[in-house]
Amino acid sequence: MFITTLLTGFIISSITVGFILLIKKLFQSQLSAKWQYNLWYLLLAALVIPFIPAHFLPAGNLFHSFTGPSSEGSTASINTAAPESGGTNTNWMQDFSVTVTQTNTDLFNGIAGGIWIAGALVFTGLSIHAWLKLKGIRKSISAVENKAILDLFKRAKQQLNISKNISLGVSDEVHSPLTFGLRKTFVVLPANFEEWLSEDDIRHIFLHELNHYKYKDIPTNYLMVFFQIIYWFNPLIWIAFKEMRLDREIACDYAVLLSLDDKNHKKYGNTIIHFIDKSSSPSYNKLANQLNGSKKQIKKRIVEIASFQADSKLLRAKSMGIFLLVGLFVITQIPFASVMANDNNRYTSFKPEQTNEEDLSSYFQNYEGSFVLYDMQEDAYHIYNEDQSTLRISPDSTYKIYSALFGLEENIITTEQSTIEWDGTEQPYDQWNQDQNLETALNRSVNWYFQQLDQKLGANSIQSYLSRIHYGNQDISDRTNPYWLESTLKISPVEQVELLQELYTNRFDFQEEHIQAVKEALQMDQKDGAALYGKTGTGNVNGKDINGWFVGFVETETNTYFFATNVQDEDNASGSIATEITLAILKDKQIYEE
Repeated sequence: MFITTLLTGFIISSITVGFILLIKKLFQSQLSAKWQYNLWYLLLAALVIPFIPAHFLPAGNLFHSFTGPSSEGSTASINTAAPESGGTNTNWMQDFSVTVTQTNTDLFNGIAGGIWIAGALVFTGLSIHAWLKLKGIRKSISAVENKAILDLFKRAKQQLNISKNISLGVSDEVHSPLTFGLRKTFVVLPANFEEWLSEDDIRHIFLHELNHYKYKDIPTNYLMVFFQIIYWFNPLIWIAFKEMRLDREIACDYAVLLSLDDKNHKKYGNTIIHFIDKSSSPSYNKLANQLNGSKKQIKKRIVEIASFQADSKLLRAKSMGIFLLVGLFVITQIPFASVMANDNNRYTSFKPEQTNEEDLSSYFQNYEGSFVLYDMQEDAYHIYNEDQSTLRISPDSTYKIYSALFGLEENIITTEQSTIEWDGTEQPYDQWNQDQNLETALNRSVNWYFQQLDQKLGANSIQSYLSRIHYGNQDISDRTNPYWLESTLKISPVEQVELLQELYTNRFDFQEEHIQAVKEALQMDQKDGAALYGKTGTGNVNGKDINGWFVGFVETETNTYFFATNVQDEDNASGSIATEITLAILKDKQIYEE
C-alpha cells in the first residue's frame, strides 16, 4: 500500500508539474507575475492528494485501465494433490483447485521502501541542518538602534498594513537581507549595511522582505521543504520548486513596484543588483526568504522589473481563468488517486439498515476470515469481522456460478443441452477427463468447461455482464490466466451474499429458466425440509492454499438464508475448510444440519 501511494504521488506530481510548466509557457503573456506564482500552490494541493485517506476520496472505476493485473507475470499450473475432504460429506461437496504461480513482490517492495526511507532521512537531516543554521543566525542578531532606520521600517509596515511585531536586526553571518521565523519573525540585514546602502535601498529592502511576510511565504517554505522530503525521488519536484521560488521573488518584486512611483522602479532594480557583488555565490537557506539569488535568477528578475507594467483588468481576468483551468485539472486527478489508493479492492457501498455484528472467532480458530449471513425474512445481516467482509479478494471457483448463467443467457449452453465435449487434453482429476454438463461442471468445478464458456462469450460480453450485476471490481484485465483464479477479478464476502440474493430474486431480469437451472446445479443436499445450495472455491498460489470460499443459501419452509464464508491463511485455507466452518455455524444457528 505504501509503495502504491508513492507511485500514485510520483504520477500525479509529474503530470501536474508538466501541465503547469506547459501552461506557463503557452500562456506566459496572459498570466500576471502574481498568478504565475499562484499556479504553484495548485501543485502543493496536488501533492496532498495521494495521502488523503481512501474513505475521503470518491469511489469510482473511472480509471479502470490503470489497475493492472494483481498477478502480473504469473502463470497457471495444475495442483495434482488430491483435494482435502476435511471431514465433510464429499458425496456432494467437491473441492478441486489448480495452483497459480506468482512472483513474490515483498522483497522488491521492501527494497523500494528502504531506499525511500533512506532518502527521506538524508533530506530530513539537510532540512534540520538548515533550521540549525537559521538558529545560529538568530543568536548572532543584533538589534538595530538607528532611529531613522527603525522609523523607515515602521513606515514600510504601515504601508503594507502589517501590525504584527517583527524584529529587525543585523548579523555578520548574512550577506543578503533575509526573512525567517514562524512564531517570531525576523528581518535580518548584513552587518554595516548603512555604509553601502542608501535610504532608498533600505526602504526597498524592507518593502521586499515584508511582502514575503504579508503573503505567507515563510510557512510556504516549510511546506515546500516537507514535500521535497516526501517526493525527493522525483526530479520534477526539484525543478518545480526551483521555478516556484523564482516566481515568488518575481511576484514579490512586482508587489514592491506597485507600491513605488515610476521614478523609483529603476532604483529598486539597482538595489537588487547591489547584492551580486557582495555575494557572488550566495548561501541559500530553503527555510528563509532572501533578496539575493543566483546571477541567472537576478538577471531574469531585472528583466521583469525593467518591463514592469501594472496589470490590467483583462490580464487579471485571464490569469484567474487560467488558474481555474489548472485547478480543474488537479481536481480531475482525484478519481485516479481514489482508484490507486483503494486499488478498487474495498466494497464501500455496503450500508444496510440492520446489521448484527457477531463474534464467531471460535469457529475460525487460527484462520483470518469472515462470515456473512443475510436473513431474508428479517431483512438483516449477521456479520463476523466486518472489516474483512468488505475486502475484495479473488472469487476463485465461486465465480463459476455467474459464468454458467452468462453462458445460458448467450445460448452457448441451454437448459436442455449444456454438455461440452472433453477435447482429450489430460486433466489433473479423473472427473475432469470426460464430457461435462452444467451440473457436473459446477459440482466438480471443472475449469476447462468454464474457460470454454469464456472463450465463446468474449471479453466484451463478460465485461458487460459483470457491469450489469455489479460484480466486485469488474476487472478481467488479466489475459494470461483465468481472471477469476487468484488474478484481477475480486469480490468481497458481502457482495457475494448480495449477488446471491439478487440472483435468487432475479433482480437483473435474466431468463427465469436460466436462474432455475443454475440454482438446481448448485443444490448440494436436502433434509428435514431444508435445502442447501452452494459453491466452494480454493485459491492455490505457488502450491499453497491461501484462500477458501463457501457461498450459497439455505431454503427452509419459511425462510431463505444467504451466506458467504471466506478463510485465508499462508498455506492451509481451502473451500473445504470454509465449508466446515459454515456448516458448523448454520447448525448452531439451527438453520441447517447436515
